[in-house]
Amino acid sequence: MMNFISNILWAIFGGLVISLYYALMGVFFCITIIGIPFGLQLMKMAGLSLRPFGHDVQSDTNDGGCLSILMNVIWIIFGGIEIALLHIGFGIICCITIIGIPFGIQHFKMAILAFVPFGKKIS
Repeated sequence: MMNFISNILWAIFGGLVISLYYALMGVFFCITIIGIPFGLQLMKMAGLSLRPFGHDVQSDTNDGGCLSILMNVIWIIFGGIEIALLHIGFGIICCITIIGIPFGIQHFKMAILAFVPFGKKIS
């Protein structure tokens, strides 16, 4: 029940906007064949940013090997580091107050996924 309430508060205070942005960018990337893997990762991020409480980012047992590493390097070069730094910044801002600490922790969780999304799963 606490995760449900926390997810509702998260959605009200910006999580819905973040999720819609990630989903819209995911659809945009899926227009081209080359962008489909990146679009799918953005959709994964949209799902996590809509309901982060009660979910965790873990390494996938079928991580894709060298292809996953290559895709993560491309992701980092073309925007992944900026997204991760943005989530880290918001996490630090949220952690200034005691009430914001749970929300800051969720931003740190999303920063991990934003930095290297290939080979990660949400459980």
